[in-house]
Amino acid sequence: MRETIRAWTESTETFVLEVIFEQRRGHAAALARGALLGLSKIFQVIVKARRFLYNVRIFRDSTLGVQVIAIGNITVGGTGKTPVVEKFARQLQDEGRTVAILSRGYRSKPPPLGRRLLNKLFLREDVTPPRVVSDGKSLLLDSETAGDEPYMLASNLKDVIVLVDKDRVKSGRYAIEKFGCDTLLLDDGFQYWKLRGRRRDIVLIDCQQPFGNKHLLPRGTLREPASHLARASTIFITKSDGNTAELRAQIARHNSTAGIIECIHAPLYFEDVFSGERAGLDFLKGKKVAALSGIAQPESFEESLRKIGGELVYSKRFADHHRFTQQEILNAINRGKKRQAQVIITTQKDAVRFPKIDRRDLPIYFMRVEIKILKGARDFQDCVRQICFR
Repeated sequence: MRETIRAWTESTETFVLEVIFEQRRGHAAALARGALLGLSKIFQVIVKARRFLYNVRIFRDSTLGVQVIAIGNITVGGTGKTPVVEKFARQLQDEGRTVAILSRGYRSKPPPLGRRLLNKLFLREDVTPPRVVSDGKSLLLDSETAGDEPYMLASNLKDVIVLVDKDRVKSGRYAIEKFGCDTLLLDDGFQYWKLRGRRRDIVLIDCQQPFGNKHLLPRGTLREPASHLARASTIFITKSDGNTAELRAQIARHNSTAGIIECIHAPLYFEDVFSGERAGLDFLKGKKVAALSGIAQPESFEESLRKIGGELVYSKRFADHHRFTQQEILNAINRGKKRQAQVIITTQKDAVRFPKIDRRDLPIYFMRVEIKILKGARDFQDCVRQICFR
């Protein structure tokens, strides 16, 4: 039943994306776009009203007495947020801060339905402790329970606390009381206004699709109007190609004071999904490659394989956050072999959602990446210093 619901959700998500980006034609698609545009107008009113209610203190936020860094974006998916969260966490930890990453755990395994219904029915506060993905010593949950991004962060950052809970005020308090944390990183936290205090907002903008189609959800991919960039203290332009003068001018119209950092997601090495064996970037040169992914913007991932020197002979794309089945991986192996592929490459984010498979006619590796700053390194160091020594 759960697999059926997940398949229906993914197919609906794919259909909606094809409609909003006008990849589907015809009267039905046009009518759908009109309906979505009407809904996006309502959504815009809700977003602005919610922000106003927080500003006039009708909706209350909380202060926990520690540094809060919210890292997020104004569009849905695909900006490369997780490696930026990792870079901040590692840098702050190296500077002596005790860091906890607080995630809502998108598409993680939810709490039992009965408990959730009872809490809503009786208006009870949920006192269940947050899920501890990592206690800074050990990885404690699997990717399905934790969510793929928190699990990936906990895997890459062995000495950083990673907690999952929709209520990040509660998980922040838990991080302070249980682990003595003095710095909270809100993963995907730009729209999370319940936790304020000594807060800095870091916003990521994808150089390739900075504002989507410029419509708000659900007609477009904007979570809030571009004018709300004014809240950001630092802006990362991700996947930068160096030609950002026009984008910088657009940003300046909304926020002329934020530090701007340009970066790319630089490949580090390849790692076997099942054995953990690592190979350098030269491993791919001259090889015929099959790409397998379930991410928001697979084109960028596939292009990076070509740039490294692989010859892409087959690619299979699934919806973002897709949880792979054994049969889907075996199908990719079979089709890759038909195209004479020598290796299957996936992303680390996808690899944490792979099941074990019965046979491996082709080796399967994920590409490990990290953020490489192209411009604005001083702005990044200034941002870190202001957090550490405020």
